[in-house]
Amino acid sequence: MAAGDLERGRESYAKRDWKHAHDRLAAADRASPLAVEDLELLGTSAYMLGRDHEYVSVLERAHHAHLEAGDYGDAVRCAVWCAMILITRGELGPGGGWVGRAQRLGDRVEDDAMARGYLLMPLVFRHDAAGEFEAAAAVAAEALALAERVGHADGFALAGFTLGQMHIKAGRIQAGLAALDEAMLAATAGELSPIATGIVYCGVILACQEVFEARRAKEWTAALSRWAEGQPDLVAFTGRCLVHRAEILQLNGAWQAALDEARHARRRFIESDNVGRIGLAVYREAEVQRLLGRLDVAEELYREASHQGWDPQPGLAQLRLAQGRVEVAASTIRRALDEAADPLRRAVLLPACVEISLASGDVDAAAAACADLEELAVGFESEMLGAMVAYARGAVGLAQADPQSALPALRRAADVWHGLEAPYEVARARELVGLACRALGDVDAATLELEAAQAAFERLGAEPDRRRAEARLAPPVRPAGLTAREVEVLRLVAAGRSNREISAELVISEHTVARHLQNIFAKLDVSSRTAAASFAFEHELV
Repeated sequence: MAAGDLERGRESYAKRDWKHAHDRLAAADRASPLAVEDLELLGTSAYMLGRDHEYVSVLERAHHAHLEAGDYGDAVRCAVWCAMILITRGELGPGGGWVGRAQRLGDRVEDDAMARGYLLMPLVFRHDAAGEFEAAAAVAAEALALAERVGHADGFALAGFTLGQMHIKAGRIQAGLAALDEAMLAATAGELSPIATGIVYCGVILACQEVFEARRAKEWTAALSRWAEGQPDLVAFTGRCLVHRAEILQLNGAWQAALDEARHARRRFIESDNVGRIGLAVYREAEVQRLLGRLDVAEELYREASHQGWDPQPGLAQLRLAQGRVEVAASTIRRALDEAADPLRRAVLLPACVEISLASGDVDAAAAACADLEELAVGFESEMLGAMVAYARGAVGLAQADPQSALPALRRAADVWHGLEAPYEVARARELVGLACRALGDVDAATLELEAAQAAFERLGAEPDRRRAEARLAPPVRPAGLTAREVEVLRLVAAGRSNREISAELVISEHTVARHLQNIFAKLDVSSRTAAASFAFEHELV
């Protein structure tokens, strides 16, 4: 019976039928302890089912079996894998113990290039944790060369993927992406073991998203999804895969599907006891709910993400802006930026800083944040980040009463977002294009752009954005000889807005707001904001 279980377990493993493979191999192991090669199959099956601790336990047995057989290179490999899994889960003590155990075997594997390559990986992570990215990249390159020398596919892909990460952290974005692409080719070609394949897939996609490589992230996420779909019992990697899918779906405007994937990801992280990643899935859900205008739901989700150890910025600051708490939003995003030294993190926060600064009427702060974002973008060569810069530059240009320079930047942003199949971002850009055209006197073009933006927001379910675009399209009602702009200002005065808030919402200076108010008071023959607001209500301007 044990022999039958063993054969069926091996067959199921080859088919990536992880549940059946695990059950049959475990049954064979209970009947008679497995040989070390089959023991590693059992451990891998456990890992793919999300049972990390069982994997480490089985791999420990494999480590000792390799030692007894004098296979010190494989013993080192098993020890390093145990260390990497435990450290990734935050279990630094046990993980460090396995690193020490592997290193003590160093003098026995001096002629084993594969083992020496594995022994270098903990050193890479140590340099990385210390912020020594150049040193980390040099060690990763050495590990890559060792793996290439002996044709060890897993070692080559893992070292190449790690080298790509370190290049990116050191600011060499294009070199990093090239290394990541090469590692991913090995994964998509089926050259790697199951665990190495999943690690490379998820790590490369995450790195692509961090450097705003939307096209690469989309392509690799589709490949990861196909790989995962061929393994019905797969639990490992699927949580992260679902988050990646949610991010792509959100970008592409499929917001309900993005919510479903984020919720599914949360369940998978819980199922695999990967508590450190639950907040990531919750944050993604919060982002979509905020865009849909479900602000109370988003508030609770951002709080939950924070409780799970995930930084809820910049989403939480943008939520405060959507709630009308402009000063809170401004202080929150400034604090987040003050803490962010990593360029990748700052690139995520700066677009929100531009938006919030403009809403608070601080055009100088918005211009400074835009300049910082533009400087960061130079090293990325990312079309997505370029679109973000163009949009920010256009928004700031409008606030500085310079629609002539704002318009081409906003059109460029809309074109790039269209190419990236990002309908929400296209609509936001076209809304500002409409405002720029109106400021330049082209009313027909302004109406067409604002109508297109409003229709896109409606299709997406972006209710707050739809209402704003609709208000900007409303035909002007002009009693008492008021101009269209004066009516806009009066409506906001009646809504209780300060001059600074009016400045931000209409994208004009506070000085211009004050001048409009003087004209309004004169035309209405009133001397206070309260009296002007009463006029607005009496004439149904609000």
